[in-house]
Amino acid sequence: MAAYLVTHSLLSSWLHLIRENPYEDLTTEGDPLAEFVLVLRREPTPRTEAMQNGIDFENLVTCIVNGHDDPNNPWSWAAGQIAAIINGGQLQFKARRKIQVRGMDVVLYGRLDALKAGTIYDIKFSKGYERGKFYSSTQHPTYMLLIPEAQTFSYLVSNGMDVWTECYRRDETPDICPIIADFFDWLDAFGLMDVFKEHWKAL
Repeated sequence: MAAYLVTHSLLSSWLHLIRENPYEDLTTEGDPLAEFVLVLRREPTPRTEAMQNGIDFENLVTCIVNGHDDPNNPWSWAAGQIAAIINGGQLQFKARRKIQVRGMDVVLYGRLDALKAGTIYDIKFSKGYERGKFYSSTQHPTYMLLIPEAQTFSYLVSNGMDVWTECYRRDETPDICPIIADFFDWLDAFGLMDVFKEHWKAL
């Protein structure tokens, strides 16, 4: 029986769609459903300034971990704080785990920014931060299932000047499987399950 990939980014894109359009009013300007279908078809989407900033900041952290600081970069201090936290960990660690959801074989997949001493770290670049910002994210529930030995998930958040941490223990992290089941139910309801199966088949 075929197995299908599910990632945090796919679930996050779907939840963004349904939270932005709680009454399924999909005629709004910008057509969020069409944007989500691009993700579902795994078609390239334009890289926004926010996305590019996140990539650049994470690359700077990695450079500092590897001993190549850029003191002229205005983000250098903040990136250095995060580099000190993840130094010695496994960076860009890829993980996959086969599970069953609603009778379907699912391969959960994720790439961790860092794994160190039982803690999963994820670097976020954000213009602002409020405590609990990532409470409803699918990322820590997904990654906790991927890495059974991990006891803590820590978001390392920066705006380039300051650094905040937001941590979740395993015992306070919800199960991701019911969310995946809801996602499959939604795909069925909107006639998009075949599109998912076509483009997300696990190799």
